[in-house]
Amino acid sequence: MTTMTETSARFREFKMPDVGEGLTEAEILKWFVQPGDTVTDGQVVCEVETAKAAVELPIPFDGVVHELRFPEGTTVDVGQVIIAIDVAPGSGDAPAPTPAAAPAQEPVEAAPADSGDAPKGRTPVLVGYGVAESSTKRRPRKGASAAPEAAAVAAAVQAELNGHAAPAAAAPAPAVPAQGGAPDGGRPLAKPPVRKLAKDLGIDLATVVPTGKDGIITREDVHAAAAPAVTAPVAAPAPSPEASEAPAATVASASARETRIPVKGVRKAIAQAMVGSAFTAPHVTEFVTVDVTRTMKLVAELKEDKDMAGVRVNPLLIIAKALLVAIKRNPEVNAAWDEANQEIVQKHYVNLGIAAATPRGLIVPNIKDAHDKTLPQLAAALGELVTTARDGKTSPAAMAGGTVTITNVGVFGVDTGTPILNPGESAILAVGAIKLQPWVHKGKVKPRQVTTLALSFDHRLVDGELGSKVLADVAAILEQPKRLITWA
Repeated sequence: MTTMTETSARFREFKMPDVGEGLTEAEILKWFVQPGDTVTDGQVVCEVETAKAAVELPIPFDGVVHELRFPEGTTVDVGQVIIAIDVAPGSGDAPAPTPAAAPAQEPVEAAPADSGDAPKGRTPVLVGYGVAESSTKRRPRKGASAAPEAAAVAAAVQAELNGHAAPAAAAPAPAVPAQGGAPDGGRPLAKPPVRKLAKDLGIDLATVVPTGKDGIITREDVHAAAAPAVTAPVAAPAPSPEASEAPAATVASASARETRIPVKGVRKAIAQAMVGSAFTAPHVTEFVTVDVTRTMKLVAELKEDKDMAGVRVNPLLIIAKALLVAIKRNPEVNAAWDEANQEIVQKHYVNLGIAAATPRGLIVPNIKDAHDKTLPQLAAALGELVTTARDGKTSPAAMAGGTVTITNVGVFGVDTGTPILNPGESAILAVGAIKLQPWVHKGKVKPRQVTTLALSFDHRLVDGELGSKVLADVAAILEQPKRLITWA
């Protein structure tokens, strides 16, 4: 997809690219440049979050930033222009850039007209579909005194909530209209990004006290209205009859006992994928408890091996290698179901997924062609995968094309679980906590290192016998790690 366009010989535009596989939108997390900054080809100008990961976007040409089309926190469709670059600065007067705080360049939405014909067309704007031409008359706005009055009301309400008296210098707060941000009972005044923020936070704009110029609701107003939802409930004084429907009454409502979190980005993708997988692939899960004392001894020895210097060695490394050997012995398990063509697609490679918990949610990057890697190479790949995930730098490409997955729930002290398949994969292995337990070893009860494994698989293409063989092979290797040599 082309991500840049030329508006003239002087200005070039950079569009939101499809940074994943068929993604349709991304949220701008952070801008690293501002209008007037000089940029060079390959310089990272912003960070965006897709449904799969956070990604840094480099600009593909040199110049000076002319304008940012969207502010941070805005979700932008793939293909929309997000930044304009002056590639020939100083060659003439340039049009005034549009500040990012108002990306859509749309006026505050007006109330429906009492009369008039339907719009005949639209006036071009920088972003969006344009402003409709119409004979519609906009409702009159409050005078300049509206903002100080609204600010006084907000200050009084906040003072009441905090248990303090309002500042002595503040004028008595007038009764707030029944529709907090709606003058004359009409629709509240707010720009599109503010409306979207209110929708994401579950805030009714009609209950928000506006503090912006001409009675416009700002982002700060919405955040202030949402603040009670994430704090402990406080007792609010009884409202006066004149302000019985004021926003102050909403502050002390039952909603203060709940927190609403918008579902988007990685969390939204996880939810959709897990629902799709759980109700598409018939899951079967099998369990086995195994003595991994010898595996733990091998891990300790490998940590002292000079050939493993500089790489991370832990039980997960041996478990991953055991699963790869089990797949080599039972290759039919490494497959996918093609619903459209009604075919089972056998994979002759293993892209080994490793579930990783990150601040943005659970992601599953995978090690490409893990079946071809030696133990030191696999250890290095695991270490890089984990570090990248924790830093929030995992790319969409690193999460695409997985064939089987390991999820290590044992790091949370959990004995085992019933993992849900990654969409498009045939199997997922859950590893429980490794604990010292009484175990019958050579006819005697002894303390041994023990764990529980759980293998979920798609019963459309993996039957019980095949799934059992794979799980039994993994367990046998972990019990006797020398099988890594004899079975490999």
